[in-house]
Amino acid sequence: MPQSPSVHVAPTLEALSQDAADYIVQTVTAAVAARGRCMLALSGGSTPRRTHELLAQPPRRDAVPWTALHVFWGDERCVPSEHADSNYRMAVETMLAHVPIPREQIYRVPTEEGPAPIVAALYERVLRTAFALEVDEVPQFDLILLGMGPDGHTASLFPGTPALEETQRLVVPSQIDYLPHERVTFTFPVLNAARAVAFLVAGADKAPKVRAALQGDPSVPAGRVRPAGALHWFLDRAAARLL
Repeated sequence: MPQSPSVHVAPTLEALSQDAADYIVQTVTAAVAARGRCMLALSGGSTPRRTHELLAQPPRRDAVPWTALHVFWGDERCVPSEHADSNYRMAVETMLAHVPIPREQIYRVPTEEGPAPIVAALYERVLRTAFALEVDEVPQFDLILLGMGPDGHTASLFPGTPALEETQRLVVPSQIDYLPHERVTFTFPVLNAARAVAFLVAGADKAPKVRAALQGDPSVPAGRVRPAGALHWFLDRAAARLL
């Protein structure tokens, strides 16, 4: 049964980032102690930037067992890895280039390999290999980090799109008319199999959908994230203003 979400409200984005970074350190450390490695999926967007920077700086940098960490992305824009809109580039610039994680444990989405359906299929293969999955198995991440847009989308699962209803595939293409790039995204079976999921959400424009998601409104994609493990929402005061 899904657990009730834990909601953490911080006064500012800086405080939210500090709280989220501490939670990530604790979760990664516990996963490595229990299973010898941590499988972590990062999100994109602007909110996690500061959290990444904090993880790459002492004292948190020295507390993370980087050599046992395996890093993936819950979604990605189909742009070159050096593109300004690349989630991979953001993570590298803010964190991964500054910590001793083995390069072979960074599982970038292969956006250079073709259009979104091909990229999605290839990244699903990456997941299946990294987790040594059988045909019908779903990966169990130790922690998936997510954001949420003002429309309630999370990862690249947008309201009213076919990706919301996918039950078999692990990674699918996704596109919405008002955004410029094709994308690929984890599906709900992957998100909801995680041992832990943490949303990082900031800004007053997010507040209506934060409330709807926490009420379980099925029209809000973020509200359909109900993992078997722990679910945490890290909010700044503006995003939490309607709770």
